[in-house]
Amino acid sequence: MSSAIPAALLDNAVLWWGLAACGVAQLSKLGIELVVHRRWNPRVLVETGGMPSSHSALLTGTTAALGWVEGFSGPLFGLAAVLCFVVLYDASGVRRAAGLTAARVNAMGRAATGGLEIAGANPSEQEKPLKENLGHTRLEVLIGALMGPLVALPGLELAGSPLHLARALGWLAAVG
Repeated sequence: MSSAIPAALLDNAVLWWGLAACGVAQLSKLGIELVVHRRWNPRVLVETGGMPSSHSALLTGTTAALGWVEGFSGPLFGLAAVLCFVVLYDASGVRRAAGLTAARVNAMGRAATGGLEIAGANPSEQEKPLKENLGHTRLEVLIGALMGPLVALPGLELAGSPLHLARALGWLAAVG
């Protein structure tokens, strides 16, 4: 039974292609950083926010793949679609508003101190600025949401699950 769990996870194409869509979106941030800002900044691979939304790509890719495999009329697809909408709304609404609020709080802190560190204060006592890049613009969410199915559905149809792909490439012998 315990060896069946890893095999089942590796055979879950919906999961893996949703994750692949997220990874493609996150990696594309590095390319966008190079082209638009002309700088090498690998930190964008682990930061929130920015173009495109990898959360949106993850959820729309997984939801589309789930619908493709299980059917678009089933309750599981309905649940996934509702969760997808919550994440998309949260990314461009609540998280974005939190980031804008953090920017205002940070600006107030800089204005209060004149942009200078407080003399004699222990650096560990100094408050770090709040993280400002939390959410996404609607365009960033839209592009991420489009990337999800564009990565997941062709991968699902052409390659299948990692287990299926490994067997097809001869990396694993079929068990059975």
